Amino acid sequence: MEFTVRQVPARKVAGFHMVGPWETTVPQGFEQLALWVRTHNIVATDWLALYYDNPDEVPAEKLRCDTVIGVPEGFVIPDNSEGVIITGIEAAQYAVARARIDDNDFAKPWNLFFDSVMADERYTLTGKPCFDHYLNDGSESGVWEIDMYLPVASKREE
Repeated sequence: MEFTVRQVPARKVAGFHMVGPWETTVPQGFEQLALWVRTHNIVATDWLALYYDNPDEVPAEKLRCDTVIGVPEGFVIPDNSEGVIITGIEAAQYAVARARIDDNDFAKPWNLFFDSVMADERYTLTGKPCFDHYLNDGSESGVWEIDMYLPVASKREE
């Protein structure tokens, strides 16, 4: 899978922290997020999912993720926003790849992306959280376009 590497600035995000199998918690988290955004008339520009664990090492029931939207500095969580958190994505160097998912198998492009980055002799994974940025709402069509972000370091920096 082709990817580019670029410096990504820090950003503030708000949404829901989820624990459990990602194939269940990510859709559930986005449903909660969409309801919260609609209920509070929040202008949502970027929809993201942050992943904190390696599914090859952490049992599915303990996998952590956040389903979030980008928010401006100074954003305050509105009243009646039970369970909503504000967190951030730290500035870092990321490998970035775009994927199109039309079979609900989000794991397949992520696995290809991980394999491509790990096979590249120029970069190493940092172990920090990765995330995807949803470029469209595929809930009706079943077709999703996402950018995937993996934090990396140049091997020559090690």
